[in-house]
Amino acid sequence: MAKEFSRVDRLSQQMQQEIAVILQREIKDPRLHSMITVSAVDVSRDLSHCKIHVTFLGLAPEKVQENLNILNDASGFIRSLIAKRIQARIVPTIRFYFDKSLDEGIRMANLVETVRKSDEKKRLAAGQELDTPAAKHADEEE
Repeated sequence: MAKEFSRVDRLSQQMQQEIAVILQREIKDPRLHSMITVSAVDVSRDLSHCKIHVTFLGLAPEKVQENLNILNDASGFIRSLIAKRIQARIVPTIRFYFDKSLDEGIRMANLVETVRKSDEKKRLAAGQELDTPAAKHADEEE
């Protein structure tokens, strides 16, 4: 029989949805970047603490810590809004963290693209044909 979601998982999911809405609609701080994504929420087993992982789309790296400080300063207000929206006896204390996975993914994709272009140049310089889908398809038709 499949294991049901635990209480921690359900609370994490619900908090992720609520925090995303709160950050989008309720927080009016003009210093705060407008494109904030809640990428993950980790709630402790005793439901007393919550780590909220966020990304800031299009934000300069030097502004990330400033925006995290703004969010962490507003965490009490955000927690009170969450308490009004969810039905839980205990609403965990919240802390915001920057999720570097998006930036790392973009960096890795750029590295792969750089290596691919470098290999392509080396093959052209050596006089080899490129392994493109169009070239393979033309070989199959002959």
